[in-house]
Amino acid sequence: MPDQNKSQKQTRKQDPDLATIVRTTQGSYRVIVGRDVVDGLGLELRKTGQEGRAFLIADEVLFPGPVRRAQEALERGGYETHVLALEIGESNKNLETLEVVCSWLADRRAERGDVVVAMGGGVTGDLVGFVAATWLRGVAVVHVPTSLTAMVDSSIGGKTGVNLPQGKNLLGAFHQPKLVLQDVGHLETLPPREMAAGWAEAVKHGLILDADLLDMFERLAPQMIALEGDGPVEAIRRSVAIKGEIVSADEFETGDRRVLLNYGHTIAHAIETVSGYGEYLHGEAVAIGMMAAAGIATRLGMIDSELVERQRRVLE
Repeated sequence: MPDQNKSQKQTRKQDPDLATIVRTTQGSYRVIVGRDVVDGLGLELRKTGQEGRAFLIADEVLFPGPVRRAQEALERGGYETHVLALEIGESNKNLETLEVVCSWLADRRAERGDVVVAMGGGVTGDLVGFVAATWLRGVAVVHVPTSLTAMVDSSIGGKTGVNLPQGKNLLGAFHQPKLVLQDVGHLETLPPREMAAGWAEAVKHGLILDADLLDMFERLAPQMIALEGDGPVEAIRRSVAIKGEIVSADEFETGDRRVLLNYGHTIAHAIETVSGYGEYLHGEAVAIGMMAAAGIATRLGMIDSELVERQRRVLE
């Protein structure tokens, strides 16, 4: 996609917080990454042409500060806002919670021209995205991910879903967002374990498609961990751009391109299933899965042990 990449580089010069533009059959959308960008949420949403009211559904741990800040930004953009605090985790990403959210929308008579804003980690984005995909047969959704894993992975690509007793994400839909806005400042309160899990997903993108990104992780590891300087923001932007490029090329995972994103995931999903989706964070399981996959590749003679050791050092 040389022409598309050239166009995106030119746009980045005009808008330095723009990480990528994802192009899909449901429309194109911008992914904004930077510090304090949440203050421009309403204005960025206006640029998409979105009208109506904004229904902000957020993880309750983000109340009151971050949610109030996002609400005020939406109001500055001219949106009438309604806010719902959601107690959400993998254990209640289910039909019961889905009904709670949909009933809340029904009580407020949310219409097809309105927009749903998901603010939180990957679980929040999955569930609220599925609400948007099914409410009145589909309304616009905006993702404001606040975990690193959600930023570099789940907020981009349109995957939504809820769990059933029989398995994870068995009920879901592809529903692309109108906008993805990632404020790196939201990461400052994340526990170190969650940060490490998120960086594992970003490292995966470097391993599969961007050697320069992998070099960046090796050179700037202390900055990444401490979220200091420009390194972390640039690493997230580059990781997001890789995810966006692959989604644009293989939106519904019907070709070979998007399978690259599943590096380490075969074993990771097995680990999560056996452990009951509670013992390991997703990024932790992916890191283990990537090391296992690299070990298998070495035994098959596909890669050398030096590359495996390099991967291990970066993931540590």
